[in-house]
Amino acid sequence: MAKRPFLIHRVITRLNVGGPAMHVANLAGALNDDAWRTRLIAGSIEDDEGDMAYYAEERGVEVTYVPAMARSISPLADLKTLWRLYRLFRRERPDVVHTHTAKAGTLGRIAAVLARVPVVVHTYHGHALSGGYFAPWKTRFFLEVERLLARVTNRLVVLTNRQAEQMSHDLRVAARQRFSVVPLGLELDRFLAIDRLAERRSIRSELDIGLNELVVGIVGRMVPIKNHELFLDLLPDLFSKVPGPARALVIGAGERETMLRARAEALGIQDRVTWLGWRRDLP
Repeated sequence: MAKRPFLIHRVITRLNVGGPAMHVANLAGALNDDAWRTRLIAGSIEDDEGDMAYYAEERGVEVTYVPAMARSISPLADLKTLWRLYRLFRRERPDVVHTHTAKAGTLGRIAAVLARVPVVVHTYHGHALSGGYFAPWKTRFFLEVERLLARVTNRLVVLTNRQAEQMSHDLRVAARQRFSVVPLGLELDRFLAIDRLAERRSIRSELDIGLNELVVGIVGRMVPIKNHELFLDLLPDLFSKVPGPARALVIGAGERETMLRARAEALGIQDRVTWLGWRRDLP
């Protein structure tokens, strides 16, 4: 009887617009052949988030959705998610469960331990545990949860050496030797393939921006950690010093959009800021 492919269950809270969604889609697409098989498991995005499921579909990655899994804490929904993941792991018997982002990292690792999955891996994609992202009491609670989960995780993955030092020495999530540093791999070919002059003319025509007009922009989810305020607060001084016409583009959306638009209005720059929402033509 032929040996089955090495099976990885990769779990992420949701495929919202951002680096983690691209990361897991790239990994799942690459680890699918005669020797490897990856099941990508994701929850649901929220109303104010952009959906990046198309990125996985473009790479031939089929996503198994667990609708109850979402960013917000909900005891009933979280229990449903835990039960669904546990049943899936018990039925398919993956060799590895690899979780990404906080909610999937918590529920996925608990389910993997209960289902006796041989190897459990978790990747930290950011610095949410260092403060400034959640309320202080939430940060303390999540940090204690991460310390407990680290004990049942075979390998903890971070993106940079600095992050490894922070997680081990500053936050004391686990000992330094428990962390592996795996930098992100990025698809740059699609950016290099752009005809810059043609695209410049095309996008400026679409947005009614002159070819000689100075354009500055910011790309990102409208959440506190992205600090759109810094970008907006610098614009009045920048506009006052530019000899010709200038415009700012804001690409993205999120929970703070109304507040940020009000800030632009208070700064007197609302007529020179164009809000583009989510775009699929990032290159």
